[in-house]
This record gives sequence, C-alpha cells and structure tokens, in this order.
Amino acid sequence: MKKQDYLKNVIQHIDIKSFDARPIIDAYKNMAFQSRNLAAAADIYSRMLKDKDCNIILTLAGSLFSAGLKNIVADMIENNMVDAIVSTGAVIVDQDFFEALGYKHYIGTPFVNDADLRELMIDRIYDTYIDEEDLRVCDMTIAEIADSLEPRPYSSREFIFEMGKYLDKKGLKTEKSVVYSAYKKGVPIFVPAFSDCSAGFGLIHHQWHNRDKYLSIDSARDFLELTRIKIASKETGIFMIGGGVPKNFTQDIVVATEVLEIEKPMHKYAIQLTVADERDGALSGSTLKEASSWGKVDTTFEQMVYGEATVTMPLLVSDAYHRGYWKERMPANFQSLFQK
Repeated sequence: MKKQDYLKNVIQHIDIKSFDARPIIDAYKNMAFQSRNLAAAADIYSRMLKDKDCNIILTLAGSLFSAGLKNIVADMIENNMVDAIVSTGAVIVDQDFFEALGYKHYIGTPFVNDADLRELMIDRIYDTYIDEEDLRVCDMTIAEIADSLEPRPYSSREFIFEMGKYLDKKGLKTEKSVVYSAYKKGVPIFVPAFSDCSAGFGLIHHQWHNRDKYLSIDSARDFLELTRIKIASKETGIFMIGGGVPKNFTQDIVVATEVLEIEKPMHKYAIQLTVADERDGALSGSTLKEASSWGKVDTTFEQMVYGEATVTMPLLVSDAYHRGYWKERMPANFQSLFQK
C-alpha cells in the first residue's frame, strides 16, 4: 500500500451547535452510573456560566483535537464559554496549529502493521493517522516563529499568542482553530510542558542554530501568569478534560495565592471527564474530593465523570450551548492582564 492509501478519510470535527443535547442530559438525570454523573456535571457547567462572578478555566489532556473535538473548544472560546485554557502541547501544537497550517488527521485503525506505517512516515494515534512529513513542517514553523522573536524567556502563553499572530498574518487554512480563536478573543492559552510536543522540535532547532542569543520558555512564568488570573478573579470554575499536567497546574494556582499571601477562595466549581483510575494514586485519576484536602477545590459543586471525552464532551457542551446561559457572559479578555 502507498501512503495515499492510508491517508484518505479525514477526521471530521463534531459541531455541538448542530444538535441539541438537552433532552438526553435531562433524561440522564433520572438514570444511574455515569449518565447521572454526566447530567450532574452539565448542571455544574451551567452554574459556572450563570455565575457572573465566575471565570472558567478549561484544561485539555489527551489526543482530543486529532479525534474530532477541536471545533467544540473553538466554539466555547467564540461564545464566551471559557476564559483561559491550560493544555498539553500536543493538543495545541501538533493537533490544532497543525490543522491551522492546512494539514489533516485521518481515520485509521489499530489493526495495522506499524512497521509499514513507519516506512511511509505515518504516525498513529490509536485509530487515527498523521503524516509525519506534514508534522515536520509544523515543527519548522515553530522554529520560524521563534527565529523572528526577540531572544529572551517567554511564557508559553506569550509564544502561543505569537502563533495566533502568525496565523492572522499568513491566513487560516482550516475552518476553525483554537489558537486563532483565542488570539482574536483575548483568551490566554498555557502549555506548561511546552517542549513536550511538536513545539519542542522547533525550539531545539531554533536554539541549536542561535547558540548565542535564543528564545526560551519560562515555565515558572507560566505558573505566575495563571496565578495572576486567579488573583484577578472573584471566583473560578475548572472544566477538565483528562488529567495530567494541565489538571495539576490549574488546581495548584489556589495554593500559589496562599504562598503569595493573597487570600483567594478554592475553585468554586470543578468537573472532570476522565477514564483514569484513582487507585494508583496518580494525578489524572485523583478525585476532586481528594483535591479539596490540598485546599484546591471546593466540594459543593464538583463532579467526576468516568467516560471517554469523544463521547461525553460533545453532549455536555451541546447541552450548555443550547441552554444559552453564555449569552449573558462578558468576555474576560485575560490577555489584557499581560499586555505592556
């Protein structure tokens, strides 16, 4: 088989505006197990959107946009349903920015000879394919952006803002982009482990070829900037897809305010959609009740949902979109906190 035989059917991003999930979420309220948990999470998200004192932080971990969830987050940004994003690098760079440059993710299968894929430079994410040659263009685009900037330490938020600026200048080559929508709406995106993705390859290329003066990413500055968002907010709600670094990073800003001796409340609202198990003690599956013991999350409005995000997230966000509480929210424009 040739490369084009594998890269034929493009992953399509689901449109939560095209269907109304309110009836199924309402029905789930009277069921059991994860259906009722999902309905409870939907109610908490609606409470976040209705609470005029609450700013909402979305966290993203896992291969979400490659699987078809990208447009949901873009719609959340464009409709004032989220005020800041904390993500893994793969979601923002390898998946969103990659598609913004005009490249695609393709429907594949796990039942394939991976050695054959390697020979053809096709990368596999379970049942999804990516053209490695396209991904390397993405790497080098990051290097190009880094080469164009003043050589100094940057937060990931600053650099991702520059990625949005690059798309604004060059033109968006896909229908929607989270990086671009966030750039236009003033929604900051943080990637605490920024080099752990396609961006890392671009940045080492930049630093290798600019050994005397080069750009670097300051993760402590990321932490301080996100903490400044907590300080600027009367209340906060967190909507977590998956776990990992984005989850912990976002929960930790409450403790950070204590370290800075600034009195701020725990996250008032918290929901997490995950398939991780809490019994190994790892952060991704740790419950929100456990986070309360650390002083991070209030337990009045918190809900874990144990279900895979491509199933649960479209239902939850479609429900919130069609209930329409976002229409009364004003954009927080947290990017303005960091403008000189």
